[in-house]
Amino acid sequence: MQLHQLRYFVAVAEVRHFTQAADIVGITQPSLSKQIHALETDLGAPLFERVRGNISLTAAGEVLLPLAKRILADVDTATREVQELVGLRRGRVRLGATPSLATSLAPPVLRRFRDAHPTIDLRVEEGGSQDLVRDLLRGDLDLALIIMPAQGIDPGLRADPILRESLVVASVEELPAAKPTGRLLITDLRDQPMVMFREGYDLRDATLQACRAAGFEPTVAVDGGEMDAVLSFVEAGLGVALVPGIARRPGVRFTRLAPPGVTRTIAVARRRDVVPTHAGRELRRILLDYVRDATAEGQLPAGVEPLA
Repeated sequence: MQLHQLRYFVAVAEVRHFTQAADIVGITQPSLSKQIHALETDLGAPLFERVRGNISLTAAGEVLLPLAKRILADVDTATREVQELVGLRRGRVRLGATPSLATSLAPPVLRRFRDAHPTIDLRVEEGGSQDLVRDLLRGDLDLALIIMPAQGIDPGLRADPILRESLVVASVEELPAAKPTGRLLITDLRDQPMVMFREGYDLRDATLQACRAAGFEPTVAVDGGEMDAVLSFVEAGLGVALVPGIARRPGVRFTRLAPPGVTRTIAVARRRDVVPTHAGRELRRILLDYVRDATAEGQLPAGVEPLA
């Protein structure tokens, strides 16, 4: 059994297609098939079922897949760690963040990290929490600032809650129901056209869950936007939206919800089966230090409270 054979096996297992897997790993399809066959011979068991062009894992393949991923992840981590220590290349850390966190929490944290470690490469990926969880599990990110889903996190990840944030209603004008208290109830949105985030955004799920818990389905005016687009649609008067309390945009009014409101938990997540690199551990430490310092100095945005 060789490492490149495990890489080829994992590629086929993930895309369930030999030709596509060959393209991913950069070899020809016959060469990939030959290496998979050699791996099966060494193990003494077939790893894939091939029926009418459909590829599926055998029982042996199902057992091998998580072990192969762990072995490859450990090898990649060991390679990066040793290369960082001997100075063969600069360190690297890959951070994922939701759009609102990428523009609020990430910048001061990354500034601290850059000041302390100017030679470390920083790579930032912006996306919805579901997309970031997928990228973490694939090994494409070292850390991610995500929103904890109500059903819990994937068992392959470790997620440490650090902040709780309240959602607010974004609108062009003050909604009549907000007078005179300056607050809104979720039920006040029953007859309001709403702008919805695209699939994969936790804010979409949070909006749907809040409306349904209040006994109604939201009236969707525009569906499928990301953060900047959603706020643009609200600004254009197409509807209202539930957004993070830290959101800001000229021309858009942000109204808080009356208790209990709608909250979400922000967590820093990483793969459970991968030992973090020096750079990854340092970024996490600086992130937690920043949250503690911002809390002590009263610099957290309104509606945000620490959990770490």
